[in-house]
Amino acid sequence: MDNRMTSLDLGYLASSEQRNRVLRNTYGLLALSLLPTVLGAWLGVELGLAALFRGWLGMILFMGVAFGFIYGIEKTKNSAAGVPMLLGFTFFMGLMLSPMIQATLGFRNGPQLIMTAFAGTAGVFMGMAALSSVIKRELSGMGKFLFVGLIMLVIGGLINAFVGSTTGMVVLSMISIGIFSAYMLYDLKRIVDGGETNYISATLALYLDIINVFQSLLALLGIFGGERE
Repeated sequence: MDNRMTSLDLGYLASSEQRNRVLRNTYGLLALSLLPTVLGAWLGVELGLAALFRGWLGMILFMGVAFGFIYGIEKTKNSAAGVPMLLGFTFFMGLMLSPMIQATLGFRNGPQLIMTAFAGTAGVFMGMAALSSVIKRELSGMGKFLFVGLIMLVIGGLINAFVGSTTGMVVLSMISIGIFSAYMLYDLKRIVDGGETNYISATLALYLDIINVFQSLLALLGIFGGERE
């Protein structure tokens, strides 16, 4: 009996150590992934590439390249190519952010709006990380509801692209913040509970959550707080 209990204890400790290692590696890679994002956004603005990513052609380009990267990341997540593939994707995402960054910098208080959106996103992430460490119940059931919400958000975004409604943009941005903040909690809890054991996949999921919250916050700040020259 003592031997069996000892084996169970050792198994639990090993599992706990693995979860902590995945979480630690995820946080480290997530922080690293922000550097190519910033570089990509800066290059996009400096080289005037923002025009390439506007309109329907820009959307088609984004979808094709983004899904190609995501497929490649999932295929290489267990090899040495996984991290460079992920960092390449985050650089591309930085380029895709350049139209919004350029538009925001057109405001007199543009840099402040960008920093506020960044600080707000960091605050949401820290809040969700804290919640994931104290919530005891499993959140796997959230995944289905969040996916349905995500599909509805995408459909709403496509409709609003035709309508061009500022009110629609505000509503969609607020819903997006809610959905992707919940996704942060869901993805973090999966790591904490041991449901996600690959730190590259975990980083990709959290990165997508963060980038969507940031974009939505920046859109709202631009609409309500942007000061024209």
